[in-house]
Amino acid sequence: MKKKKHWYDYLWIVSVIYLTLGFFNILFAWLGLICFFIPLCISVLKGNKLYCNRYCGRGQLFELLGKKFSRKKDIPHFLKTNWFRYGFFTFFMMMFLNMLFTTYIVFAGTKSLDEVVTLLWSLKLPWHFANRVAGVKPWAIQFAFGFYSVMLTSTVLGLVTMVLFKPRSWCVYCPMGTMTQGICKLKHKNKAM
Repeated sequence: MKKKKHWYDYLWIVSVIYLTLGFFNILFAWLGLICFFIPLCISVLKGNKLYCNRYCGRGQLFELLGKKFSRKKDIPHFLKTNWFRYGFFTFFMMMFLNMLFTTYIVFAGTKSLDEVVTLLWSLKLPWHFANRVAGVKPWAIQFAFGFYSVMLTSTVLGLVTMVLFKPRSWCVYCPMGTMTQGICKLKHKNKAM
């Protein structure tokens, strides 16, 4: 019997639209904050990983693409370990904080706007064609470039692990999943006290 589809089974379309819109106008990158705050709110309010398990459009996209392109191999054990997961989370958060700092120094007027998307934290892709909005503050544009870089990098990493291993292998070490899991553990620990 075929599983009944719900509205949230189509959230993968939102991920595709987000990446596409950001390609043509970098300011759409700000919409990615929705995918940042909703999982945190759900984990704080509900104490579970409902977002990851049901609403994550990126995970759905990997699942969908993985049906055709994944090797469906088990993910290596070391990627499942706490040291790797929390180490990757720490590294990812350092890159996120660096992005916020760069936004701040553009806001403060210390540095000029970098119209570049950085893929995998090192490969600079010229993206100046995506900034076509007059009257927007440079710091807002800088944040958009940085945030789109984070979202694009995590999508590329997810696609690579999807192809090499099982479709949702990215979910094993996803920084947002790690963060929400930590929040859920703290919430349940506090309830037990």
